[in-house]
Amino acid sequence: MTNLSLAQLIVSAPCVHDADTAQREWADFQSNAAADAPARTQVFSQREQDLLYTIFSASPFLTSLIKRHPARLTTCLMANPEAHFESLRRTLEQATATALSAPDLMRALRLFKTDVALLTALADLGGVWPVMTVTRVLSEAADAAVQSCVRFLFAQATAKGDWRPEDPRAPEVGSGYIVIAMGKHGAFELNYSSDIDLIVFYDAKQSRLKDNLEIQPFMVRLTRDLVRMLQERTGDGYVFRTDLRLRPDAGATAVAMSTDAALHYYEAFGQNWERAALIKARCIAGDLDAGRQLIADLAPFVWRKYLDFAAIADIHAMKRQIHAFKGFGSIGVAGHNIKLGRGGIREIEFFAQTQQLIAGGRQKGLRAPATLDALTRLAERNWIAPEVASELTHAYQFLRRIEHCLQMIADEQTQTLPGDAAGLARVAHLAGFPDTDTFAAALVAQLTVVQRHYVRLFESSPALSSGGANMVFAGEADDPGTVAALKTLGYSEPTSIIATVRGWHHGRYPAVRAPRARELLTEVQPLLIDALSKTADPDLAFAGFDRFLSRLPSGVQLFSLLLKNPSLLDMIAAIVGTAPRLADVLGRRRRVIDAVLDPGFFGSIATAQSLAARIDAELEGIEDIQTFLDRARVVGSEQAFLIGVRVLTGTIGAEQAGPAYAMLADHLIGVMAARVTADMERAHGRVPGGGSAVIAMGKLGGCEMTAASDLDLIVIYDFDEGAVQSDGARPLAPVQYYARLTQRLISALSAQTAEGSLYEVDMRLRPSGQKGPVATQLTSFVGYQATEAWTWEHMALTRARVVTGTPALREKVEAAIRATLVRPRDAAKIATDVREMRQLIQTEKGTTDVWELKQVRGGLVDLEFIAQYLQLIHAAKHPGILDQTIAASFAGLAEAGVLAPEPAEILREAARLYGNLTQILRLCLSEPFDPAKAPDGLKRLLAGAANLPDFPALARHLAETQAAVLTLFDTLVV
Repeated sequence: MTNLSLAQLIVSAPCVHDADTAQREWADFQSNAAADAPARTQVFSQREQDLLYTIFSASPFLTSLIKRHPARLTTCLMANPEAHFESLRRTLEQATATALSAPDLMRALRLFKTDVALLTALADLGGVWPVMTVTRVLSEAADAAVQSCVRFLFAQATAKGDWRPEDPRAPEVGSGYIVIAMGKHGAFELNYSSDIDLIVFYDAKQSRLKDNLEIQPFMVRLTRDLVRMLQERTGDGYVFRTDLRLRPDAGATAVAMSTDAALHYYEAFGQNWERAALIKARCIAGDLDAGRQLIADLAPFVWRKYLDFAAIADIHAMKRQIHAFKGFGSIGVAGHNIKLGRGGIREIEFFAQTQQLIAGGRQKGLRAPATLDALTRLAERNWIAPEVASELTHAYQFLRRIEHCLQMIADEQTQTLPGDAAGLARVAHLAGFPDTDTFAAALVAQLTVVQRHYVRLFESSPALSSGGANMVFAGEADDPGTVAALKTLGYSEPTSIIATVRGWHHGRYPAVRAPRARELLTEVQPLLIDALSKTADPDLAFAGFDRFLSRLPSGVQLFSLLLKNPSLLDMIAAIVGTAPRLADVLGRRRRVIDAVLDPGFFGSIATAQSLAARIDAELEGIEDIQTFLDRARVVGSEQAFLIGVRVLTGTIGAEQAGPAYAMLADHLIGVMAARVTADMERAHGRVPGGGSAVIAMGKLGGCEMTAASDLDLIVIYDFDEGAVQSDGARPLAPVQYYARLTQRLISALSAQTAEGSLYEVDMRLRPSGQKGPVATQLTSFVGYQATEAWTWEHMALTRARVVTGTPALREKVEAAIRATLVRPRDAAKIATDVREMRQLIQTEKGTTDVWELKQVRGGLVDLEFIAQYLQLIHAAKHPGILDQTIAASFAGLAEAGVLAPEPAEILREAARLYGNLTQILRLCLSEPFDPAKAPDGLKRLLAGAANLPDFPALARHLAETQAAVLTLFDTLVV
């Protein structure tokens, strides 16, 4: 250190930006200085005057500092700069020791900061200190400010009796309270108007609190007071804006965290961006020994022993994402961000940090916090060429000096060059360039050098998204560019999206707790955000995916699949954004993802044989009934899910879904009937000549089931005449035997187990309804239908279809049903019964909502009643018209000449329309459809199911169809 004064050390002065302003401010300054007794009165040297002219012409902030206290300038110029800085630190230490209150110390801190601000600006602009010396002095000043606050706060706690220190003169020593400087502060690279990034930890085992106080609230309160003292604006300004958001899981943790919790977090959930951030971590205040030990304990997390190429993808992902935002897309001058933009400071930092993370685990010499030290060591160890290190070093120093010039103008934390010519000229002159063109050429040359080296380092990295929807979710909270990008993509609550994604990265769900899962998430999340944004309601779709993710036990396989099969993302986005019912299955049944990846999935739907083989294979050999029921529910819900996905993705039409759902239900009923029958036979034997059959009614009988349909069933049994009981060890009478068998079948299908239920079962269509026995003997069934059944029961029987039973019994039951339906009838009586029944339904459940497809007049009930009425009154002469499916029945009625071609076509198309719309609505919604609230995607899906161009056209067509069906009901049912 020389004894020369700063004035004597001035090498040169930057260019004057505005001579008139400089002259005016100079005259004003001299007038103020003359009135200020301590101010220097002799004439300034030409070098000093040139430097002051530059400041007065370009920096309102520095001008105000000088004019407010002219003596401050005199002291700076007359003193040796290094000695003066040491003097300022000693003065602050004395003020800390003698401060009687927080306001006393806060004023001393702010005066210290403004003294340092002027000193570093003069030394920087005058060429006295190179730029990295400036950053070190600024960093040491921040250290001193934080240390003073911590010491004062512990001294206050000691005075109150709350803290019992080892040394009252330094009460923070041995306290276990640890203040870690991060980022540029930690690496002694602080910029001129920088925030300081701090993380605060405490070691509870070293607590010296009095007995009735808890450590965590005390440390949190102390940390909040620390931040307030540093950043609160008073009449003397502020010290440092302080950011605590780099701490672990900042959105969910207190501002001070225990060291045990910190070590657990980093070991279990730490992310690559946090590893990169911790390269620069440095303990600056509090218990320095404990802080250094904590950083040493974190070394295995930061410096892994293997070559961690996942870190490259993670950190480079952040940089590529930054580039997606406005102003960062290409190298420029006006409006260019020299930190985050292409070729900027952040690229140099990332260039060094990524290679440090890759090799630093095995080569400790690469563990350098400072960027320029890291570049030097990378070159020394042949990780980069010496000329690369040299060029990046020069560029870094150049850009950091421009950064300081930008911030000296108004003491703003900015790295963005002005967009106007006058603003650019100001920065150019302050940086020592004669004009904007010269400055621009020099800047672009440096940015180009940086970008060239950075691109070469990452040139093989894959793109992270489609559509340019790259965003930053890691690290700092709510990046403004990410908020803007999410809004552009259609998300109305971007801050909520950012918080949720940040939570994923902090391991808040089991699926993202493994480090590998989070590494894969980093790669897949931009694709995911993009895919969800293309749904009708991006916020709804995102919330649905979040629910889905929250239910998964592991995310590694899912994220790997999504990366390998991008089309799967679109499918999942469609499900979570449009079909909550399917999304629920997706969350509970992880393996359905594997099924949709089968090459044959997007072909035709499964045949009855292949479906049976798949279900039987799942259930084969399971002895335990509970396990059997659980497994049946798993495979049943998965197969129903696959049908729904096929409909949602357009692989099959909605009209194909009904038969597919029915085929699945048929086989599951058959499997369950076989299982409960076998269990009954083991326990009670067989009824001589006995057997049972299940009749499917309603939508199952008509093969028109939906994702939400229940099962309307009737159970018929028969046995040898004279049989009085079963032949097992615990015999039962036939009536009791088949009643118990039926109850077990109902339970097997509908009981809730750990895996849910298969179907709701409705037995109300059996003879005598809820008053009758759950199973009916064949002779009773025949007799009931012949003498007691109501017209509506015969109407329901038109949809009856036998799905289980021995061939002989099935034949008998089918014959009984057919005999009932082909019986001659009084058409007028049937018409009267049908109309009365329709009026009763209208009275109890009537609606004018056209989207209540079943109950609205002209809807499904009217359509079904027309078909059933016509079948009942004409089947005697035309038995071929009997068909359980509504649309097919109208075709049969037309072929038999019972129904004219034109109304037959109207009714058949109405059946298809209602069926297709019902399929989509039941698939996607669990509540009534409200067009005003429905997402656009669902409306498009409905219009597509009807082969219409848009939803308004569908709404018109639906109303017209219902009117036509109602007219035909009034015309035909007479």
